[in-house]
Amino acid sequence: MYTVALQPTPALTWVSVGGILDLYVFLGPDPQSVVRQYLQVVGYPMMPPYWSLGFHLCRWGYHTSNETRSVVQRMHMHNFPLDVQWNDLDYADKRRVFTFDPQRFGDLPDMVEEFHQRGMKYILILDPGISSTSPKGTYLPYEDGQRRGVFIRNATGHTLIGKVWPGRTAFPDFTNPETILWWRDCIQSFHSTVKLDGLWIDMNEPANFVQGSVDGCPDSDLEAPPYTPKGVIGGQLNVGTLCMSAQQNLSTHYNLHNLYGLTEASATYRALLEVRGRRPFVLSRSSFPGIGRFSGVWTGDVRSDWEQLRYSVPAVLQLGLSGMALAGADVCGFGGDTTEELCVRWMQLGAFYPFMRNHNDRPNAPQEPYVFGQRAQAAMRRALNQRYSLLPFLYTLFHHAHTSADTVARPLFLEFPNDPNCQTIDRQFLWGPSLLISPVLEPGVVELAAYLPAGTWYSLEDVSIDTSLSNHLGQYLLLPAPLDTINVHVREGHVIPQQEPALTTNASRSNPFLLTVALSPRGWASGDLFWDDGDSMDTFHTGEYCYVLFIAAQVGKTSSLMQNGGLSRLVLGGLRVFGVPSRPVSVWANGLRVLDFTYRTDTKVSRGPGRI
Repeated sequence: MYTVALQPTPALTWVSVGGILDLYVFLGPDPQSVVRQYLQVVGYPMMPPYWSLGFHLCRWGYHTSNETRSVVQRMHMHNFPLDVQWNDLDYADKRRVFTFDPQRFGDLPDMVEEFHQRGMKYILILDPGISSTSPKGTYLPYEDGQRRGVFIRNATGHTLIGKVWPGRTAFPDFTNPETILWWRDCIQSFHSTVKLDGLWIDMNEPANFVQGSVDGCPDSDLEAPPYTPKGVIGGQLNVGTLCMSAQQNLSTHYNLHNLYGLTEASATYRALLEVRGRRPFVLSRSSFPGIGRFSGVWTGDVRSDWEQLRYSVPAVLQLGLSGMALAGADVCGFGGDTTEELCVRWMQLGAFYPFMRNHNDRPNAPQEPYVFGQRAQAAMRRALNQRYSLLPFLYTLFHHAHTSADTVARPLFLEFPNDPNCQTIDRQFLWGPSLLISPVLEPGVVELAAYLPAGTWYSLEDVSIDTSLSNHLGQYLLLPAPLDTINVHVREGHVIPQQEPALTTNASRSNPFLLTVALSPRGWASGDLFWDDGDSMDTFHTGEYCYVLFIAAQVGKTSSLMQNGGLSRLVLGGLRVFGVPSRPVSVWANGLRVLDFTYRTDTKVSRGPGRI
C-alpha cells in the first residue's frame, strides 16, 4: 500500500507502507505503445465468450426462482435483448456458497435448464468466505477444506475466522496449490447439479465484517505500521479485512493482501475451464495487474446518481488501460433509487461499456427496463439493439486485445496523441480506433457539446440527414441529443461489421451481417472481422476461426478471407456506404449485378438492402 503525489516539476513522490517496490518504466514512445509494453509484463486480456458481450441483468432481491424466471419472461415479452440472467446471494441456503435454498430456489437446476433452452446463460455470485458454523456433516466445503488445510491461518497456526454474510467464516488461501484443487472440486460438485455458465467472485478484497478476525489480531507493526496512507481508518491495515499477520502458503497476508482477488480469479478461471470445457467467464470485484487474463471487472457498488454515471466513463477507461478490457459499471446504479431519465441515459452509456450489466440493490425501486414508461422503454430498447448490432465489431476488438494488446474502449488521447484537446477529455471515448461515443451525462440535456478530432465523422444511426461532420483541426460541435439518442460517430476510412440484432446472441449470431463503410475523402476504407464459435478455447491458436479483411476503394469494395477455420459460410445481408460523392453507375457482387441499391444525393449514402 502506498500513496503517490504528483509534483509540479514534474515528478512523482512515492510513499510506501513497506515491503518491496519494483518499478517498471515504459518509454512508449506513444501512449498505445506504453499500454502494449505494460501488458507484455502483466499479460494480455483473456478472450471472453461471445455471449458475455450481451446484456446481463441482476438484482440483490430476486428472492425466488419464480421471481427470477418472471424477470426473464418479461424482458423478452417486452422485446428487450437479454443474454445472461444472474442471481445474487438470495439463491444460497443460509447464505452459504455452493448451496441453494431448498424452499425458495429448490428448482434452481430446472430454472437454469429453461434459460439454456431460451439460448441464454446463467451466472451466480460466489463469495470466498466459507461458513464455519454448520452442524457437523452438513457442509462439505468447510469440512473438506479443513481436512485439506486450505484456509488462511492466524498467527498461532489455527484457521482464521472472520465474519461475512453467512456468519463466522474461513477464507481460502489461493496461494496454496491444494486450495486450487479443493476450489475446483467445490465448483465441480455444485456444477454437477446447477449448470451455471460463469461465476461472479465478490467480497474478495477479502472483505470482513469484523476487524481482522473474531479473535482480534496481534499487536504488531504489520497491523499498525509506523506509516499508513491517508484514509486508512485508525492507522490499522486490518479494518474491514483480515489480520495482516495471517499466514498464507507463500507469505503473510500483509505481503499478499492485494493479490487475493487475482489469485482467486486465476483459480476460478482454471476451475471453470476444467469443469465446463469451454471459455470461462469470471467477474471479480477485487483486481490487481494481470487479472484481465482471467476475469472481467466492474466498478463496484456505485450509487444511482448522475455523478456516478459521469465518473464511470474515466473509471472504465482506466481499467481498460490497465489490461482489464472486459469492464463496466452497474447500469442505472446499484445503491439508491434511479430515475427514469437517469436510467435511460445510463442504459445508453452502458450499451458501450465493454461489459454491460444492470445490477440493483434490495431496498431500491426496480430498474429493469420494462418497469419504465413507453418512451423510456423505446429509448432503452434502441440502445440495446444498437449494442447487439455492433457485437461482431466489439468481438473483433476483443480479439485484437487478446492477441495484440490493443484496447477496446479507449480514451481519445490514445488514438490522437498529438491533439492537445484529447488529453483531458473523459466524457467521450472510442471503441477501437473508429467509433466515437458521446453520451449524455447530465439531466435535462437535449443538446450535447462533443469534440470531434480532425477528419470526417459520420453519424452511425441517423442516415436521414447529411451525417458527415468534417474538420481539419478538431473542434467541439453542438449535437442534438434527445432522450432516445446517444451520439455515435464512425471515423472516416473504416469499415464496421454489424449484424441484425435479436433477443439473444445465440439468435443474432445466425442473422446476416451488415457492413457500414465510412469512406475517407480519397474514397478508401478498411476493416476486419474475427469470427469463431464464440465459446471454445484457443480458437485463434488452433485455426478454428474465420478472419475477413474488408477494403473499400474508389473502384469498389472487396473482402478477403484471410483464414477459414471450417465455420459455416458467413452471409452478407446489407451494405451502406457513407461519403459516396455521386450516384454509382452500377453495383456488382460476386459477378452479379445488384438492382436493389439506393443512393441519396442529400446524404451521399449508398445502401444495398437485401442479401448481396
